[in-house]
Amino acid sequence: MTTALKRQSSRLPLLAVLTAAAALGGCASFSPDGGFATVEQTASTRLGKEVRWPRSDADQQLIDQRVAELLAKPLSVEDAVQTALLNNRGLRGAFQELGISEADLVQAGRLPNPGFAFARKTQGSALEIERLFTFNLAHLIAMPLAMEFESRRFAQTQTLVTQQMLALAADTRKAYYLAVAADETVRYMRQVMSAAETAADLGRRMAAIGNWNKLQQAREQGFYADAALNLARAGQVQAMARERLTRLMGLWGAQAAFQIAERLPDLPAQPDALPDVERIAMTQRLDVQAARQATEQLAANLGLTRTTRFINVLEVGVIHNSFNDAPSQRGYEIGLELPLFDWGDARVAKAEAIYRQGLDRAAETAINARSEVRLAYLNYRSAYDIARHYRDEILPLRQRIAEENVLRYNGMLIGVFELLADARAQIASVNSTIDALRDFWLAQADLEMALIGKASPAAPAGPAMAAESGGATH
Repeated sequence: MTTALKRQSSRLPLLAVLTAAAALGGCASFSPDGGFATVEQTASTRLGKEVRWPRSDADQQLIDQRVAELLAKPLSVEDAVQTALLNNRGLRGAFQELGISEADLVQAGRLPNPGFAFARKTQGSALEIERLFTFNLAHLIAMPLAMEFESRRFAQTQTLVTQQMLALAADTRKAYYLAVAADETVRYMRQVMSAAETAADLGRRMAAIGNWNKLQQAREQGFYADAALNLARAGQVQAMARERLTRLMGLWGAQAAFQIAERLPDLPAQPDALPDVERIAMTQRLDVQAARQATEQLAANLGLTRTTRFINVLEVGVIHNSFNDAPSQRGYEIGLELPLFDWGDARVAKAEAIYRQGLDRAAETAINARSEVRLAYLNYRSAYDIARHYRDEILPLRQRIAEENVLRYNGMLIGVFELLADARAQIASVNSTIDALRDFWLAQADLEMALIGKASPAAPAGPAMAAESGGATH
């Protein structure tokens, strides 16, 4: 073999490595949207809302302008959800996870920098100059699997961020209904308080002229005291409900003076019929999709572990040594770790155990999802039936009783005491009707979330926010 052929042969491994490196390294780049398009599309198709990821002052100004437009009028429930999706800082922090995950994906596609070593040695009159270029060949071999692993993890991050966005929308929707119901309860309790105050004053005057005994007067005074206490409790629940809604929408300062609807939406004419609710959940729920993606990611990781079990340290280097009294020395060297003691079987066994664990957890997620969506639909239908019963049966019946008692009182067939006793029963019915309508809209929000993602926890309450607004006023 001629000298020229020898030189060409010695350069072939380096040329092959650099060619492969250039091909792989050219694929590692950032996407224009940072993976945010998936979140935007889900918000548009499933919620009919827009989400924005502000990355500049101009983007932030557009968001602030849009939020100001929404707050300029009384907020509907859809306006409140839109405000939260645009302005909630916790959600924006979740968007940054996309940037972090994409950076890891790009990094996995970037080649490590080559190494260079230079040495100048003298021995008497002899001078030796050594130059060494090294390149991590193991990283190059494992790069396709590493990129696939990070690509799956990036897709999983997109799903989790999307799920967090949907959970925020559901929580905001529930917080809105709680706030409106609390406002209704406070307004009604103020009317009750006014009536109780009038009745207590009447009782004092009738007792003063001898028309009422002390027991009757004490009962009216007790009713007045209870009304005052219930109004205070209703005001406490109202403040907590409004503050939670304020936090979810990311508002502060003058923005916290926003207005909402005066009353809850009317009950729909018919509830939604969902006979195949489990199938819908299995195809749409994001936590099921995330579990599936996590399992695929673990499978990819297992393949990576098996590929690199023997090649933990593998480097290729190009040598160029020159001497002042001899021809230059050229060549290459390869260094690798010898699997004499650690054959990598422990790492493979760990990866396989983690993979099997992932399969079991994915199955558990699917089972739990089916149970959650069944329960959410059952609660939805039950809440609808209860609210409709209050609306169509109990409240009209109480109203007819009240009207009949007024007629009887005007005809002097019953006294004030009987009329006031009936008024107390009517108060409980009105409060229960408000609570039942509120519970229906909360159940609908839970059902919507159960169909597209993990059911969101109930809005945190102080003294039992949801139950207290009903129990404290009965």
